[in-house]
Order: sequence, then C-alpha cells, then structure tokens
Amino acid sequence: MKIEKFQLWEDNDQVTLTAYLLDNSQEFQTDKKRPAVIICPGGGYLGTSDREAEPVALRFAAKGYHTFVLRYNTYFREWVKDFKQLPEVNERSQFPQPLLDLAKAILLVRTNASEWFINPDAIALCGFSAGGHLAASMAVHWQDSFIQESFQEINALFKPNAVILGYPLLDYQLMKAKVEKEADEAKKGFWEISSKAVFGTNTPTDQQLKEISPVRSVTADTPPTFIWHTADDDLVYAENALVFALELAKNKVPYELHVFESGVHGLSLSDPTTAGNANHINEACQQWFELAATWLKKHLE
Repeated sequence: MKIEKFQLWEDNDQVTLTAYLLDNSQEFQTDKKRPAVIICPGGGYLGTSDREAEPVALRFAAKGYHTFVLRYNTYFREWVKDFKQLPEVNERSQFPQPLLDLAKAILLVRTNASEWFINPDAIALCGFSAGGHLAASMAVHWQDSFIQESFQEINALFKPNAVILGYPLLDYQLMKAKVEKEADEAKKGFWEISSKAVFGTNTPTDQQLKEISPVRSVTADTPPTFIWHTADDDLVYAENALVFALELAKNKVPYELHVFESGVHGLSLSDPTTAGNANHINEACQQWFELAATWLKKHLE
C-alpha cells in the first residue's frame, strides 16, 4: 500500500486528502481497475475525528477499495479537547467552503484515476455525522452551477456514484426544533458553536437552515444511498435518516436504511479499533460495515 497526503489548496494547509492506494500486484487481476471510497470524518464542523478516518479507510481497503480521507475546512484548526480552552479559529469553515473542499477531492481522484488504477465510474463517499452532512450535500448539489463555476469543469466530474451516511445530520430545521425542545444545556451549547462554524452565526435564520439541509434538495439525480443510524442517538437525531430516506423513496432513488435500536452518537466502526470509550463498542451496530460493503459492491461493480 502507498500512503500519500495531498494539500488541496495552495493557501490552506488545513485541507488535505490522504490516499491509501493498494499495490497493483501482477498476482491480482491487473486488467480490472479498483473502486474508491472518499471518507469524510465527522466532528460538528469544529474538527475532523481521527476515529472516523484512517481506521475506516483501512477497513474499506481490506475489501479491495482505494481509499481517501478528506480533512476539510472546520472551525478549529485542531481537535477540541477542552471547550474551555478553544484553539485557533478558522473563518473558512462557513458553508459552502467545505463542500468545495470535497468537490476538489473528488476532482483530484477522478483526474488521477488512470494513474492510480481507479475506476472513475466507481467512486463512493462515506461520511459520518457532520461528514455525513457534507457527503449528502455533495450527493444533492453535485449538479449545481456554483460548483461548476468554481472549478470550470463539467458537473458530472463531481457526482459520487454511491454514498454511505453514518448517523448523518440531514435536516437542520428538524435539528433546531428538536434541540430547543429536548437537548440539555451542553448539547445546546454544542449546537450553537457548530452553527457558528457552518453559518457564521449562532442563530441562523430558517431560510439558512433550509438551504443547507440536504433533505430539501433530493432529486432523481441523487446517487444511491446507504444510511445507518441509532434510534436513541441524542446528539444527531435518527429522524434525520428517516426523513432523508423518505425523500429518496419519493424520488425513486435506490437506498438502504438501517436504524439500530440503541447506540451513542459517534460509533464509527462500533468496535475496539475505533472506540474512544466503552460506549463506542456496540456489537449490534458493528454489522453496519458489512451491510454497507455488500450494498456498495452491488452499486459500484
């Protein structure tokens, strides 16, 4: 395996794409290019989680995928360990900049597909939490003019061929209503600072919330989507997955939805390889990866 990190913007060293490229050994099927997965870790747009990055990339690599981890623009330049001592702020975190970061990553993978032995028509996104919001946003906005105008490239180059979403935030209006009604003060505080990262304000308008919610922009051109969530997630509510799946169904977009009965937010692979604490080990939810891998094989091969 070859591991290489690329800085996506010359003037911004925070945004990188780390490639995990499998060796093209002569002992394997050398005439068949591999599919690829671009992973978008979560972190509330405040940072990008290591737990949802390399371990997930390596798990997909074990299934025969070239994998990539995107570190997109987030509000803080390093992972927040103590919210009483916040690190340096990055003003570029406001949307749609993270979406342009992802577009740049997809473009890099597709333009290097021949050199990296990748099938350019078999590129999936896998996002968790805020990274799930980012992946879903690309799934519903890849054809929008502002992306084409930003890169002067045809929109088809930015379309993912499939999308995997883990406990994603997909409806900001729903989230606002639920947070105001159900969340404790700590989670309300997290919502406010995350809103600052995404919108540039702690109090976004209803119109801003609507515009940035992927559930409002699903069309028949949205790629096939796999979604998993837990019913008692009390940070990003499971209704996000349900309402998005309903919109996919209305638009006849192929999808698969799994809502497990119980599990904390941020499970990643749900096993010891990605556990930050004991609650992140959840045997019932571990099966999401094999379910997703089976589903992905059907849509990319």
